[in-house]
Amino acid sequence: MSRPWVVILGSSSGFGAAAARAFAAEGYGIFGLHMDRRGTMPQVEALIAELEGLGVPVRFHNGNAAADDNRAAALEELRDAMGDDGVLRVVLHSLAFGTLRPYLGERHLRRRQLEMTLDVMANSLVYWVRDLFDAGLLGRGGRVYAMTSSGSLAVWRSYGAVSAAKCALESHIRQLAVELAPHGITANAIMAGVTETPALSKIPGADQIAERARERNPSGRLTTPEDVAQCLVTLADERTAWLTGNVLRVDGGESIAG
Repeated sequence: MSRPWVVILGSSSGFGAAAARAFAAEGYGIFGLHMDRRGTMPQVEALIAELEGLGVPVRFHNGNAAADDNRAAALEELRDAMGDDGVLRVVLHSLAFGTLRPYLGERHLRRRQLEMTLDVMANSLVYWVRDLFDAGLLGRGGRVYAMTSSGSLAVWRSYGAVSAAKCALESHIRQLAVELAPHGITANAIMAGVTETPALSKIPGADQIAERARERNPSGRLTTPEDVAQCLVTLADERTAWLTGNVLRVDGGESIAG
């Protein structure tokens, strides 16, 4: 029987790491893209060992997932890792690398920072999905998921570039959903509730954002990466083939509570 695989863009921490654990527990092969320097590599190596301990094949590629040459090299590694009995079922875009600066003032956002943020956190989704599709690796039954946030709908201090990237990401998902539908592939954005991740900790005022979310959430707690990962595994089921082009909230009711 074919082994299902998941490609996770941004696999070393936060939502990506939690998704790797959840999919591995279900027997998926894990192909992760991450960009870590020497100081954080022990954490990555521990995650890889944990995943391999679940008895599934694991391959991680360390490099800039938004760079064309890295993407080409990673695709060759993916093909080799999957072998003849692997089939790519899920692509998860969870890249969180952008510039947090205000638009105005002395330390305002520069053009290259804005363009880099949009390229990494939004446009890279298009390039990855297109190349996977053109290479014949992503086919009928495939699922594409991209992590967005409520920051696409609200203004947070210094979050403007990332907010714009999240809006673009959601738009890319809608376009991909329409173009992939005839090929039996779905595409959806996942809007998690406020979650304590390395990406959140970098946002100015993160403690206040988290506290307000905790107070508002009907369950009295923040969303966890594991909450989102379990939903992703469930959504990857073949019976969700008619669910596409959406922004799906995974927040325990945080967004609708007063």
